[in-house]
Amino acid sequence: MNWFNYYGLIIMAIIMIPNIIYAVKHKNSQNVYSNKTVEILEQIGRYGCFVFMIFNIPYTYFNFWFDYALTVYLSVNGSLCLAYLFFWVIFRNKNGKLKALSLSVIPSCIFLFSGAVSASIPLIVFSVVFSVCHIFISCKNAAFV
Repeated sequence: MNWFNYYGLIIMAIIMIPNIIYAVKHKNSQNVYSNKTVEILEQIGRYGCFVFMIFNIPYTYFNFWFDYALTVYLSVNGSLCLAYLFFWVIFRNKNGKLKALSLSVIPSCIFLFSGAVSASIPLIVFSVVFSVCHIFISCKNAAFV
């Protein structure tokens, strides 16, 4: 993989499509749980993951570190993306902890797995920040519903 990760861009597009559709349909939707620090950290983690899923900055990633890593990367991320889309369809008109966990844990796994397999230090760091904050906020919001 060079500095631009086409696979990462496709994965990001797949993850973002249902989120964009949801945002268009629910323009006034906002978090019930409010903690500015956690929300800011979540956004920093989110955008860091977006950037480092797509761009490989030299000397911050070490590329795939085992044989057939690209195949594993594509297979696992493809399966996780399909699961994410599946849960979006299943839970599109529902709320609750299962929806919150499904739709926050799966992208977290995608980012963490991608960082680990590509040995991208920034992606691992941002994905940990994003995962902790995103899952926390999602569970707190589901508890209030």
